[in-house]
Amino acid sequence: MEHATADPALFTHVRVVIGMVVSLSLARLLTGLATFVQHPGKTRVYWIHLGWVLSMLLFLLHFWWWEFRLQALTVFDFGVFLFLIAYACLFFFLCVLLFPLSMEDYGGYEDYFMSRKGWFFGFLALSYAVDLVDTAIKGRSYFESFGYEYPVRNVVYIVLCGIAALTANRRFHAAFVSLGLLYQVSWIFRAFDIID
Repeated sequence: MEHATADPALFTHVRVVIGMVVSLSLARLLTGLATFVQHPGKTRVYWIHLGWVLSMLLFLLHFWWWEFRLQALTVFDFGVFLFLIAYACLFFFLCVLLFPLSMEDYGGYEDYFMSRKGWFFGFLALSYAVDLVDTAIKGRSYFESFGYEYPVRNVVYIVLCGIAALTANRRFHAAFVSLGLLYQVSWIFRAFDIID
């Protein structure tokens, strides 16, 4: 089967579909945060959990920003479309893991987060692996434009997520989310601040 050259209308269509999934993810996080204002004291807040909520907010906004590069694709087929939707769905699942529908079985967000850390960090590690493929789809020169820092960054995050999934050490989790947020902000402004 012959591949057709991607046209701008297709890019816009795909971006709208991805945008719907990203919007649902953002809505889930914002609704969860609003619950703390609507029902203060109902569920105990955990600052490490809130750190990952902030990290996911940044990750989602960053994802939406860097997917602008999809317009440079010369070939856009259903496989690429399916991959991108699956990638966006990973974010939605991460957001659902951060804010479940019910907290009745848990003593607060610390209890909940630590009981679901394997799932959360497993999917977060997967998102960093998928990100490597996503960047490769945009072209070899684009991938290489980030130098060695980009693949090393992703591999380090995958390893740290593996450790976080297995350990209940609060100091490790505190350091991971704190340093991770600082690095994430640095990376966004150094690598993606301007789209040319």
